[in-house]
Amino acid sequence: MSVNPPAGFELSIRRHFAAPRARIWECWTRPDLLKQWFCPLPWRVSEAEMTLHPGGRFRTVMAGPYGEAIENPGVFLDVQPGRTLVFTDAFREGFIPHGTPFMVGFVHLEDAEDAGTSMHWGARHWTQEACDQHLAMGFEAGWNAAADQLDQLARLGRVGPAQG
Repeated sequence: MSVNPPAGFELSIRRHFAAPRARIWECWTRPDLLKQWFCPLPWRVSEAEMTLHPGGRFRTVMAGPYGEAIENPGVFLDVQPGRTLVFTDAFREGFIPHGTPFMVGFVHLEDAEDAGTSMHWGARHWTQEACDQHLAMGFEAGWNAAADQLDQLARLGRVGPAQG
C-alpha cells in the first residue's frame, strides 16, 4: 500500500490486489457490490446508482452510524471497460452543471504480474483548499480502509470478519 503525496491538487493511493482485474472492475461497477466496500466502516453506502458511459450517472448515498446521510450525485466523464473510470460531482447526469464541484475521482486498473490487479485511485481538486479539506477528512485512512474492504470482497465475497 502506498499513498502519493499531493502533487498540485491531487491525492491518490496505489494498491495491489490478489484478485484478477475483472473481479476488481466488477466490484467497482456493480452497485450491489460497490455498496459493500466503498465507505470505511462503520459508514456504509445505502444507495448506489450508475450508468456506465460518459455523462452517465454515478450517485452514492453514504450513511453514517448515527443516521447521517451524505448524497454524492455526479457523472462519469470517462469509462474504459475493465480498466478506467473517471467521475465528478461537478455535473449531474447529462453533463448538467451542479453547485460547487469538490473533485474529479479516478480509478485505473492494470493486470499485475502475479495474475492480480494494480489499482491507482485518486481525486483531483479544483483548489488547494479543497485538496487540504479532503486530506483533513481522512483521505489516507479512509481510502485505504475502503481499499482493504474492496480486497476482502474481491477475494472472499464479503467485507468484515469471517463468519464462523
